[in-house]
Parts: sequence; structure tokens; C-alpha cells
Amino acid sequence: MEDFAVTQDQMENVARTIYNFMPPTPQYNWPLLSQRVGTEVWVKHENHTPTGAFKIRGGLVYVDYLSGQRNRSFEFIAATRGNHGQSVATAASHKGFSSKIVVPEGNSKEKNRSMVAQGAEVLTYGKDFQEAFEYATELSKSHNIHMFPSFHPLLVRGVATYAWEVFKEISDLDAVYVPIGLGSGVCGVIAARDLLGLKTEIIGVVAENAPAYSLSLKSGRLISTNSADTIADGLACRVPNDTALDIIKKSESRIVEVSENQIRSAIRCFFTDTHNVAEGAGAATLAAVLKEKQKVESKRVAVILTGGNIDNSVYQDVLNEKLSLIHISEPTRPERIGDALVWV
Repeated sequence: MEDFAVTQDQMENVARTIYNFMPPTPQYNWPLLSQRVGTEVWVKHENHTPTGAFKIRGGLVYVDYLSGQRNRSFEFIAATRGNHGQSVATAASHKGFSSKIVVPEGNSKEKNRSMVAQGAEVLTYGKDFQEAFEYATELSKSHNIHMFPSFHPLLVRGVATYAWEVFKEISDLDAVYVPIGLGSGVCGVIAARDLLGLKTEIIGVVAENAPAYSLSLKSGRLISTNSADTIADGLACRVPNDTALDIIKKSESRIVEVSENQIRSAIRCFFTDTHNVAEGAGAATLAAVLKEKQKVESKRVAVILTGGNIDNSVYQDVLNEKLSLIHISEPTRPERIGDALVWV
């Protein structure tokens, strides 16, 4: 299976698989957030899934497909910084299968605990995702365990459903900002947009400290980095996927880099303006919109809050930092922005 395009029948079929486990997630236009950015901003709340992140959609579709193809039991192994692993553990347990998850040293303690609670055996290896991935691949071969991919057409098809929900519910979107880890999310958004024949601009977001996809898109060839040290662990990719990069290039999408301070500030903004918990990767999209305030002026944009799985200690540290100086005028009069009444 190599085709990453999605047909209407395929989208409806995978949506049914997902909705048998969880309902669609909401998308809201938060007045304070729109006021902060200075334009109409919608938030897709993938932090409201049963695992607290968007990855569960792809995991459910992949495991469901395998369980229907072969009449035998599976054991899965995967490498993760957390959200992919929670997806694998939950989807596998849902079908009665076991899973092993390899995480790098220093991985999120809360995500590790969640994966264990969701039925996985968690193994620690390597200094970053790439080393954990290589070790998981070795174990897969030596122990004959099914390697759960981090990027695959079925995963893309599954996560594309969140974009499908966004485009069906919010008309005339000018742009969608989506974080890029290994690429399933941004490729899913592209697939959903193309299926519906829309002209919405897709903007990928990466961390300045993990710029592999940005560097690769600019150069026109795959470029790996030596490190990916960022608070946004979901963006900590050193080696891009060549297929994902090709899809991004062909879609004429662009990529915005955001700094660690901008990500941390966006985490605080999500809490201040919406009282939602956002992990670094999920907050990166808001950081990008705030960075591009002039570009999005008078536009209707959406940001994908891909997850809220951030360690308690890290979150407390971020919230206790001084809020970045983003000027918001004192409210003087109400003005309608889309469906929301905003004080400006």
C-alpha cells in the first residue's frame, strides 16, 4: 500500500472505525485567542482524544486493518517520544494485542506511565528518537515482532480525519497551521484538503531546534540534523521521511520555524485564553500564527492543537515564567469576528 491520497469512501470507512472508539473532537473559535492574534482563529482540539493527542486516530486504523487481514495474534513494537506510543498501546490493547514501546532516555515520565497503563511494556534506549527507533527496528527483526511504523498510508489516512472534521465544520478557511514531527499530521491535512477540493493554505510548523524538515524543504533534498533538542518533543525529528517531504513539496506548502521561547509563550497563551493544556508540539502552531500576525491579518485560520501530554513539572515551569509581552489593548467595544463577539 503506497498511495497516500484518500478517496471519499476511504475517509468515511476510517472515520467509522475511529468513531466506534471515540467521537469527533471539537473545534472552537476562542474570543480571547482571536483577540490576541488579531484575526479569526479556530482551534482543533486533538488534546481531547482519549489519549490526549491526534495519533490515536492512525493507530486505530492501522491495527483494525491488520486484525481484519490475518487471523492471528500480533505483538507490536514501536519507537516514540510518547504520543505515537500511546496510540500503539491503546489501539493494540483495544484489539487484544500486546505491544512494546521503545522511548529515549529522559522521555516524558507522564507519557511513559500512560503507555504502561494503556497496556504496553516500555523500554528505554538511546539519547533521542532516532536511536530509539533504530533499536526498536533491531528488536523487531531479532524477536520477530511486528514493527509498528511511524509513517504509513494507513496512519496518514487515520489522522486525516481530524482535518476532514475541520474542513467540514469551518467554511472558507484561508490557512491551517499544523506541526510536523515525522509528517503524518501534515500529510493527513493535505490529503483531506485535496479530497474536498479546497484552496486552503497548509503551513507546517517545526521548532528552530529541530529544523530538519524546514532545511530539507528549502534545499529540495533530505537533510538530517545532529540534534533535535526542543521542549516540543513531538517535533523532535532529526531525520525526515522522504515520502512525507515529497508530499509537502508537491502540495506547495511552506514551513515556519518557531523558537523555544515562542513555543513556551504559546503554551501559556493557550492556558490563559482557553484554559486548555497544550504540549509543546500542540502549542507550536499558535506560536507560528503569533509570529505571522501580519500575514494572517483579516484571514480565517485554524491551528491544530495536536496534544496536551506535557509533564506536570515542565508545565509548571512554563506557567511560572513571565508571560511574553504580547500587547492586547483594553477592550473598548465589541466586534463580530466570524461567529464570535470579540472586545477590541
